Amino acid sequence: MVDPLLALQAAIRHRTIAGEGLEAEFDGLHADLRAHFPLLFAACEEVQLPQHALLLKWPGSAADRPIVLMAHQDVVPVNPRDDWTHPAFDAVIDDEFIWGRGTLDCKGSLIAICAAVEQLIVEGFTPARDVWLSFSSDEEIAGVTAPLAVEALQERGVQPWFVLDEGGMAVTGAFPGVEPPIAVIGLTEKGLVDLQLTATAEGGHASMPPSDSAPARLAKAILALQKSPAPAHLPDPTVQMLNRLAPQVKPPLRAALANADRLRVPLAKVLARVSPATAAMTRTTYAITQLSGSPAHNVLATSATAVLNMRVAVNETVDEAVQRVRKVAGDQVEVTVTKAYEPSSVAPLGDAYELLEQITAEAMPDVTPVPYVVMAATDARHFQRVWPACYRFNPFRMNPSQRESLHNVDERLEVASFEEGIRWYTTLLRRL
Repeated sequence: MVDPLLALQAAIRHRTIAGEGLEAEFDGLHADLRAHFPLLFAACEEVQLPQHALLLKWPGSAADRPIVLMAHQDVVPVNPRDDWTHPAFDAVIDDEFIWGRGTLDCKGSLIAICAAVEQLIVEGFTPARDVWLSFSSDEEIAGVTAPLAVEALQERGVQPWFVLDEGGMAVTGAFPGVEPPIAVIGLTEKGLVDLQLTATAEGGHASMPPSDSAPARLAKAILALQKSPAPAHLPDPTVQMLNRLAPQVKPPLRAALANADRLRVPLAKVLARVSPATAAMTRTTYAITQLSGSPAHNVLATSATAVLNMRVAVNETVDEAVQRVRKVAGDQVEVTVTKAYEPSSVAPLGDAYELLEQITAEAMPDVTPVPYVVMAATDARHFQRVWPACYRFNPFRMNPSQRESLHNVDERLEVASFEEGIRWYTTLLRRL
């Protein structure tokens, strides 16, 4: 059997950046997957999907209550000005980590899933129910291959018991007062909205600037949004998370978390002030990500634009969040929606979630599993529109500096954690 670490190393070396016309990179990744996991591809029925997406069915002993395991093959680009400890696509392995773009997001889980299936086939194991593997190729650009996989499963009458995608991990230092690692298992995810804010004014020569320019109008709107954040609140999954964290913290915080349902308002206000991570747990967030103005250094801008990336809290709608932005930004700025996804529904804390908790407690005895609202967007949102029981968890450990490396410099995964993650998926497949 091929070493899974070598398979991950090979996968990272393919620059599978979605939307950049790198077909050869995806072809190379698929060739390596077939070379490293020949039994998986021999045992699985492959459903043809466009744009290098993979949808595979591993037949089980029974066809009822199948499961879907998800990951995505694509990665975000690397800024050539960034200074990595090891080059982003070299997949260097040292005494502790494997380094490279996609190790955490999310070729690590892609390869771990494949390695678990390959290992079980070597052992002659047949799952108790059908297992579908859905590996999209354009998750990072909110593409079409995950929705196409949903359509393909619907056409075949598949009704999953549960779907498991990327999302939470076994994290340390993520919540104040909690020292042991916690496995945050996503029940839902925030909505995603991209807004364009546009201010206009008279142009002209920069030597005669007006008192109220387009960039100044735009800046006022941006500052107004910064000074008027969305209201803080605690949705049900966050309350459930705090309840489960209560035994891990010391008094008097323990009592507060244990009674989070009764203390939603004061706890939301406190968490909104502690850190950006805890603030994002409590509210819709606003992030200015792009700015543009004049085409030349000595020309007054006739229009100035900003892109506002908004993550919509699970207890409000996209329309409510957009209307709030329009009100705060004011009449001098036009607000246009360029992309929008509603928050997902909330997966139940039923038998599927309980199984994920049990597997996590068994494979990671020092980790406390808790429900979670995923702050970022995942492919699972497309599946959850059809099938409510969609969960989001990668069984890898992640410290604060690794968390900062997501979509950033020095993304890396502990080798021991990668191996632990393979055991997690193997245990899950055995226990279906």
